[in-house]
Amino acid sequence: MPVLTLLIALAAATAAPDPGSSLKSGKAALTSAGPLAFGPDGILFVGDTLGATLWAIDTGDRTAGTGSINVAGLQEKVAAMLGIVPDQIAINDMIVNPISHKAYLSVSRGRGPEAVPVILRVNAAGKIEELALDNVKHAKVSLANAPAADAKDQRGNVLRLEAITDLHYVDGKVFLAGLSNEEFASKLRSVAFPFATSDAGTSVEIYHGNHAQWETRSPVRTFVPYEIKKEAHLLAAYTCTPLVKFPIKDLKPGSKLVGTTIAELGNRNRPLDMIVYKKDGGEFILMSNSSRGVMKMSTKGIEDYEAITAKVEDKKGLPYDTLAELKGVEQLDKLDDKNALILVRAEGGALELKTIALP
Repeated sequence: MPVLTLLIALAAATAAPDPGSSLKSGKAALTSAGPLAFGPDGILFVGDTLGATLWAIDTGDRTAGTGSINVAGLQEKVAAMLGIVPDQIAINDMIVNPISHKAYLSVSRGRGPEAVPVILRVNAAGKIEELALDNVKHAKVSLANAPAADAKDQRGNVLRLEAITDLHYVDGKVFLAGLSNEEFASKLRSVAFPFATSDAGTSVEIYHGNHAQWETRSPVRTFVPYEIKKEAHLLAAYTCTPLVKFPIKDLKPGSKLVGTTIAELGNRNRPLDMIVYKKDGGEFILMSNSSRGVMKMSTKGIEDYEAITAKVEDKKGLPYDTLAELKGVEQLDKLDDKNALILVRAEGGALELKTIALP
C-alpha cells in the first residue's frame, strides 16, 4: 500500500466518530419537553419526563454566532406564534447553544396531560422559531425503573413529572437526575452517547441539615459538573436547600452512594437552575431560587468544607451573597464568557429573556 494511502487509512481509522452518526431521520414523538442540555455539534438532549425518555435531536444549528438576546413579552409572543392564549403556555427550561449562542426553550402548549411539547429557539435579533420535530435526525433511550405513569406521592403529586429533573452532557455521557420507582427513589444516572440502553442508575442519599435527617427520596433539583482537586464531581442542589457533592467515579449502576453535604443555603426554598463561571481569576456558582433570589457562591476552598451531618437551623457551609438586583429569575445559562442569559418574570407576571453581565 502506498504511504499516502496508508496514512489516509490510518487517519480515518483513528478519527473521532461523528456524534450524529447514530441519529436517524423521522418524527421525534416527544410526550413532553422538560430539561435541556447541549452536547457536541449542536445536538440537543431533551428530558421527556412524562415519557421517561431521553432524546438526542440534531438541531442543525452549527454556525458560530454572537450577540445579546433580549425579548420582552416572551410568553405573549410564544402564545401568538403557537395560536393559543398566554396562560396556556409553560416554559419548562432554557439553555444556550454554545456554538450559535441561540437560546432554546422547552415549552408546553396547553396544560395538563394533553399539553403538546414544543422546542423553540431565539436568535440575537429576537426572532422566535420552532424546531420542527416531524422529520428530524434523532435518537432516544427509555429510562429503566422510572416511576409509573399513575404513581403519586403522599401529597398527590405525579411522580413521573420528576423522572428527569435536570441533565448535563460531559465527555460522551449524559448525566441525569430524577426519581425512580424504587424505595431509594432519588437517582443519578449516566447514559453513554450514542445511546444503547439506560441502566438502573445510582441511588443517592444525602444528609439534610434543615430536616435533621438522611434522605433517599428527595430528587436533585439542579446540578452542575465541577472539578474538585482534579476529580470530576457533580454539585447538586436540593429543595430547602442542601448543596451536595458527588464524585462521578463513584456513580455505579445499581449501587448506593452517600453524597457530601457542603452547604445548607436556607430553608423554605427550591433551587431552579445554576451555572459555574470564571471571573477576575476566581470561579463562581450562580443559582436561581424560588424564594431566596439569585445566589452567588465562590468555589474557593470548596474542597475544605466539612460534611454537614447534624441539625442546621438555617444556613451553614459554603457562603453566598444574594444579588438584590436580580429578582424573578427562573432559568439561567452562560451566553458567553462575560454574559449570562436569564429567563426572568417581572412583578406583573410577564416573562422576558434578558442578557446580563456575569456578576
